[in-house]
Formats: sequence, C-alpha cells, structure tokens
Amino acid sequence: MRDITVETVDWRLAEPFTVSRGTQTVQPTLRVTLRDAAGYMGRGEACPVYYRGETVAAMAAGVRQARPALAAGLDRMGLLGAMPAGAARQAVDAALWDLEAKRGGTTAFALAGVAARPVLSARTIGIRPLAAYREAAARLASWPLLKVKVGAENPLAALKAVRAGAPAARLIVDPNQSWSVAQLRDLAPRLADLGTVLIEQPIAVGDEAGLDGWVSPVPLCADELIDQAADLPKARARFQAINIKLDKSGGLTAGLALARQARAEGFGLMVGCMGGSSLSMAPAMVLAQLCDFVDLDGPLLQADDIRPGFAYANGCVAHPLIPELWG
Repeated sequence: MRDITVETVDWRLAEPFTVSRGTQTVQPTLRVTLRDAAGYMGRGEACPVYYRGETVAAMAAGVRQARPALAAGLDRMGLLGAMPAGAARQAVDAALWDLEAKRGGTTAFALAGVAARPVLSARTIGIRPLAAYREAAARLASWPLLKVKVGAENPLAALKAVRAGAPAARLIVDPNQSWSVAQLRDLAPRLADLGTVLIEQPIAVGDEAGLDGWVSPVPLCADELIDQAADLPKARARFQAINIKLDKSGGLTAGLALARQARAEGFGLMVGCMGGSSLSMAPAMVLAQLCDFVDLDGPLLQADDIRPGFAYANGCVAHPLIPELWG
C-alpha cells in the first residue's frame, strides 16, 4: 500500500508576470508525495493550466478521487486511463516516475532511455511598457535565447526594443493567441529580419485554417492548440513545431508519447512550462533531451525556488540529478 499526500504551494513571483491574457503575481502549484511500504518516496509538482479553467483546488480533488487506486499500486500506464489529461495527472505521474526511479536505484532519465545533459533554455520577458522591454533585455543580454511575450498592440515596437537591449540573442515571440491571421502574415517577415527563430501560438485556437496555403518566413509553433497526439492533425501543414507542456499533456509518460508521434510526423519539438519551481521543471528536463527548443525558466520567474534546485547560467540549465529533488 502507498500513502498519498496532497498539498498546495504558492510561489511568489519575482515581479508581476503579464501575458496577453492577464497578469499574475503568484504561481499556485499542487504537490503530490507518494510513500510506499518499503519507505521509498516520490514527489511531483504541477501548475494549473488556467486557460483550461484548472485550479489547484480542482486538481487536488482529482488526485483524491484517484487515491484508492494509487494506494493499491496504480502504475504510470494505468494512470493514463484512471485520470484525464491535465495538471493533476502531471503531478501524480511525476511522483510515480520519481518513486519508480528511487525504488529501482536508477534515474528517471535512464528509465526514459535518454541522457541527462544540460540544455539551453529560453529566458522569458513578460509584457511591459516599451522602454522596459529594452531594459529587461539588456539585463538578460548574455542569454542566447529570449522568449518575448507580446499582445496585439505594438508587438513590432516591443521586439525592436528587445533587439536594441540584447543585440545578439535569438528571439522567440509568443503572442498567446492574441493576433489575427492577417496581423501574423503582416508581421512575420519583419520579425524574421529582427532575428526571430520561432513564433509561438500567434493566433487563436480555431483560426488555424487561415494558415492554409501560406508559408511563414519564421517557423510557427503550436502551443494551446495541442494537448495530445490526437490534436496533431490540426497543426499539420500549418505549424512547423509543437510546444509540449507536461501540465497540458498530463505528465511525462503522455508527453514522451506525444513527442515521439509528433517527431514521426515531421514536427519540431519545444518543451515549455506553465511556471513553477525546479520540482515542476524536473520531469520536463527528461523531455527536453528530445527537443529543439526548451523553455524551462519557471524558477527564475519566482522570488524563491525549492532546494536543491536547478542550476542556471547564461541560458544553460542543468538537472542536478540529486535524488532529494526528483528522479
């Protein structure tokens, strides 16, 4: 039998974080801890996908519904049918990976068949006044890859300000569905001139048919459009990459399956996050080994992080492979 502990943790952000949908000052998370009869412990942490209507209270309720099956020994594959995709399942799935690695005296990386290597992660700049874009970019100019949040108003001016502050950085632009198809078609060539390497989910989910027959000069990455492998047809011939967030897919087990299917269909891969501490990021670091773009800077957006946590240095992020953290 297993003991299951469910708790909420609110991580205060270092500064208000604004995207086109709104501003947050706290990152709520759900933490799940599993302990088995032999004394092994596994942990997982996940953040609600707020644009799907998730809350930590609803996540906790979902985990408690699965408690009897988890206590009886439900494994990761069984979890896929026992809980729906989403952040609640991600927290449980992460705890199961962690528990399995510790019981086996191995690592989650080894269980997944990937090496544990440092990766280059983007550093995110949230929406802010134009002058502040340049100031933020100048502070982060040593990062090789910056991800810039913009809205529908003055996005080109914002990107020019970032380019002025960080002349050498490659740029990912993320409008979070706030652009029209016409605006995207107008802006894409100019974003290419500014050194943009990826445009992430620029248009609203449901508008993707407007991309038919058009080839963007900057690769397009689907985010909110894709949760599961069954969603991939909506991106075919329209987007060149997909952003896999484990909070959306419902855990590393499902995320790895989605990544392999997407790669087989010719999509590039990005791994992102809804935010959170290094414990939230840890399973995504396994998936990051398979990805072309990585956006796992959640702990850097917070005022504090779990200890021990990830090590970040000028864009490079390393999972410390310390069992006290995860995996």
